[in-house]
Amino acid sequence: MMRLFPGIAVALCLFLCLAVSAEHRILLHGGDRLVVVAPDGEIEWEMPWGGIHDIHVLENGNILVQQGMQKIAEIDPNAKEVVWSYDAQTSNGNEGKKLEVHAFQPLAHDRFMLAESGTGRIIEIDREGTLLKEIPLKRDNPHPHMDTRLVRKLDNGHYLVCHEGDGFVREYDGEGAVVWEYDVPLFDKEPAGGHGPDAWGDKTFSALRLPNGNTLLSTGNGHSVLEVTPEKEIVWQLSQNDLPDVTFAWVTTLEVLPNGNYIIGNCHAGEGQPILVEVEPKSKKLVWKFDRFDDFGNNVSNSIVLSAPEGRIR
Repeated sequence: MMRLFPGIAVALCLFLCLAVSAEHRILLHGGDRLVVVAPDGEIEWEMPWGGIHDIHVLENGNILVQQGMQKIAEIDPNAKEVVWSYDAQTSNGNEGKKLEVHAFQPLAHDRFMLAESGTGRIIEIDREGTLLKEIPLKRDNPHPHMDTRLVRKLDNGHYLVCHEGDGFVREYDGEGAVVWEYDVPLFDKEPAGGHGPDAWGDKTFSALRLPNGNTLLSTGNGHSVLEVTPEKEIVWQLSQNDLPDVTFAWVTTLEVLPNGNYIIGNCHAGEGQPILVEVEPKSKKLVWKFDRFDDFGNNVSNSIVLSAPEGRIR
């Protein structure tokens, strides 16, 4: 039997630990289906479904997900059927208008928040589709596909909005006034087209408000994650090649786990690159990665870690 020197054995152990399929239970979209991947890497649930940019799990265990570009739908995962839906295209004055929905969020009291790109507004509705609230959005470069990516209503009643087309993260108060905004930097580089690692831009996808008051954001085709203060100072940054054997492409979703680690979505990165990584932020240590290119392809834009629902920020 071949003997390994201690250093080689340790390195091999680390490689194998990182190469496993999953240490988390994950819900994601990939390969034209919604999928739950068990901690051992096995697919424990799946359902055919088209592309998405946002997804949530409700308190009753049902899945709230984008259906096409204009609808949101609630899926009963046991029956694998839609039990409720809302069509933004035909509701609340939108007939005949160009719009897309890329972000939504379940709220208290069985309400829902949706961000409408094209019409340039955030709305809140009930299950009957009644318009309960409307917030206009500031848009420097209005476009029905790029006005927004992810949007989250904060605990203080404000809305944190990723404006993909503008390259800005903006915070709106409950009346629609912009109370804070951040111009995602290009770092003195010229924009470059495409979606993969060689692209370059500021098309921000996700933003979270951290307990310390700072904002954690993904830069999309800027291949990075930034933490910025209310004064707009970058105090933490994870760039394209900071992690060993990982190349960021279109950086999408963010989750802060209860242990403080970050789950980061890495879309369009190509074969051999992870779809998701978990990073310990203080050390910038890669503690886990999820690479299932053969199963889910190159277009996994959103996911949820199901094994850590309590105390996470998403």
